[in-house]
Amino acid sequence: MKKLMLIFLFTFGVIGVYSQTVENNEADVEAIKKVIQTAYVEGLQNEGNFEKIDSGFHPDFELLGIGENGELTRYSLEEWKANIRIKLETGKLPRAANDLISIKFLFVDVTGTAAVAKFEFYVGEKLVFIDYQSLYKFADEWKIVSKTYFKIEN
Repeated sequence: MKKLMLIFLFTFGVIGVYSQTVENNEADVEAIKKVIQTAYVEGLQNEGNFEKIDSGFHPDFELLGIGENGELTRYSLEEWKANIRIKLETGKLPRAANDLISIKFLFVDVTGTAAVAKFEFYVGEKLVFIDYQSLYKFADEWKIVSKTYFKIEN
C-alpha cells in the first residue's frame, strides 16, 4: 500500500511540475512574440518608434550577417537607430500601408531565460527574409539580444 501511495504521489508530482513548466513556457512564448511584434515589427520596421524599440531591444543588441566576401558583418542597435532617424527625416518612415512589414512565426523555443524565435519576414505580401532572433529574460522581461537572417532570393 505504501508503495502504491508513493507511486501515486510521484506521478502526480511529476505531472504537476510538467504542467507548471508548460504553462510558464506558453506564457514566455506569448511574451516573446509580443516583444518581437512591438519592438521589432512596429517600432523598428514600420513606425520608427524609439520608445517601442527601446522597450524590447537590449542596448547591446547586435545584428549579424554575412558580407559579400563571406566575412561576418555586425550592425549595432545604435547604428540601426541612426538609420531609422534618417528614414524618419526623409519620410521613408512610417511605412505606407501597402509596404508594411509583417511576420509569421515558425517557432519559438524557450529554455529557462534563453530563447530563439524563427519567423518569416514579409514586405507587403512578399517573403523577403527568414529571421532568427535570440532573446534573454532580464528580471521579468524578454529582450532581443541578437539577430541572424537568410535573404530569400526572388
